[in-house]
Amino acid sequence: MTSASESHSFSVIAGDKHSEVPLTLDEPVPQALGFFDQFGLWGNLGVSLLGFTGAIFVLQPGGAGTRELSLVASVSAIVVGTLVGTLVVALSGIAGAQTGAPAMVLLRGLFGRRLSYVPTVMNVIQLLGWGIFELVTIATAAHTVQPGLARWVYIVIAGIITGLLTLRPLGAIRILRRVATPVVLVVLVYLSVELLSHHLPAFTRGTWSGYWAATDTVVAVAVSFAPLAADYTRHSRSAQTAFFGAFIGYSVTQVLCYLIGLIALVTVAKNPSDIYGAFIAVPLGSLCFALLATRELDQSFADVYSTVVSVQNLRPLWDRRVLAVVISLLATILALLINIADYENFLVLLGSVFVPMSAVFIIDFFVLARGNWSLSGNSRRSTMLIPWACGFVVYQFINPGYISWWVTMWSRIASLVHFHDQPWMSASLISFLVAAVATLLTGAITQLLIRHRPVRRPRGVSGAKDAVMPRSHD
Repeated sequence: MTSASESHSFSVIAGDKHSEVPLTLDEPVPQALGFFDQFGLWGNLGVSLLGFTGAIFVLQPGGAGTRELSLVASVSAIVVGTLVGTLVVALSGIAGAQTGAPAMVLLRGLFGRRLSYVPTVMNVIQLLGWGIFELVTIATAAHTVQPGLARWVYIVIAGIITGLLTLRPLGAIRILRRVATPVVLVVLVYLSVELLSHHLPAFTRGTWSGYWAATDTVVAVAVSFAPLAADYTRHSRSAQTAFFGAFIGYSVTQVLCYLIGLIALVTVAKNPSDIYGAFIAVPLGSLCFALLATRELDQSFADVYSTVVSVQNLRPLWDRRVLAVVISLLATILALLINIADYENFLVLLGSVFVPMSAVFIIDFFVLARGNWSLSGNSRRSTMLIPWACGFVVYQFINPGYISWWVTMWSRIASLVHFHDQPWMSASLISFLVAAVATLLTGAITQLLIRHRPVRRPRGVSGAKDAVMPRSHD
């Protein structure tokens, strides 16, 4: 008997408000989430305490001590980066809604079963890292509001709540829609009004130099959700619900989140590390910040749950509840023991991996396969690693990040091939386009080779006549 995770598609059922995610990948998928459920989930994921502090990478893309972008340039980078990144996420989500498959299982149709394990392992590592980072961020924010408890206590509390949410993921999404989303929108609007009451600098004061580096940072934040989008949109009632719920919900709130961080930086925050204090300083700021810190649990929930689903691509019959407990516990322990740093470096590297991979997947799914997507993973499609690698290399040529040895290596390689990046070049956009075009070319060449592949005849058959005419027996 062929399991659902090894067939051409998953069995889906129309769900109701009490439906929950099946325990393994070998069970029918309830498609119970409507537009407002998806809007609530992605609207909450678009808001992050890291987004507030990440606004400094938009304002000063060249790093501390460099010239700031003008407000016009900064706002433009936020909007353009968000829309581009979220479009990739929403398109990736359509595939989940149409097939019922989670994100990493979908990659079986792109690379084949065994090669899909490569991005799966990468996704598990980066999601676990994000989960650790979120637990630390939640604890830091909570300790800022109420320093009476030690930070490690908040880490433990956040880890326990994250694990509980992950045990009932669709229930958690419904809670976000009913409770968290209205509260988040009210808090964001209130903080915007309060911060805008302060004097803003001239909109054109500053530079446009570094604009695309700033945009790439925003794109990377949004695209970081592409490798997990289908984990949630597979439960949507329709592909349209999945697309618009993700695109509208995430775009609106991430833009607001970055704009609030940007306004705080140019008005009341004395330095980037003081941005949390700037929020608390406004009237009712402590309450608003406490609500945002509590809401950050949806980020850790998404990271841990998608880690669970990614592991199930490797072991489809493992119980997600057991995995949820183990991974939540591991993330909590690591959050207590290690120090996660180099936030921007992590984002840039993440974008350089998943931006081109998303391009390859989207082009292959929507253009080459046209929805005829096999999840069996039996075919070997190692050729699709070529466009992914092309996009990754182009990204490094334009924006290798800020890790010194990595930058030095790619600078030397670029010099050897006489490549010189220009200020107008966007690593995210150009690497996406290169990977997309390379995917089209790879698909066309593959089809051409298949058509001209010689037909192998059985042994002992000398020609066409012998193949169709039986021998006479005299």
